[in-house]
Amino acid sequence: MSAGAQLSVTDKRRAARHPVDHKLIAEHRRLGDVHLHIVNFSAQGFMCKGELDLDRGERLVMRLPVVGRIEAHMIWSHEGRSGFQFERIIRIDDFLKLVDTTQPNPRLRPRR
Repeated sequence: MSAGAQLSVTDKRRAARHPVDHKLIAEHRRLGDVHLHIVNFSAQGFMCKGELDLDRGERLVMRLPVVGRIEAHMIWSHEGRSGFQFERIIRIDDFLKLVDTTQPNPRLRPRR
């Protein structure tokens, strides 16, 4: 039997990604507080940069602006970057507000 998350959301890595520069502290069951530097978001997940002592499938719990508390599972990690999939897809109206809140450059915010 394999360990880790059994994620059922289909592969959405080609989903539109929005660049952000957002730092936050997430919670991990073993490590406690984990500092993340998120560099892009999609409605299905995010990518962060920086080395993390996590394995594929491990879960983080975080609070995002607009969205609130949400869990994310590590999908991949390579050369100081990591990709995470949210436990659920963020609704499009909340996602656009999230990007507006976390993207400091108005020219890079999604058009409406």
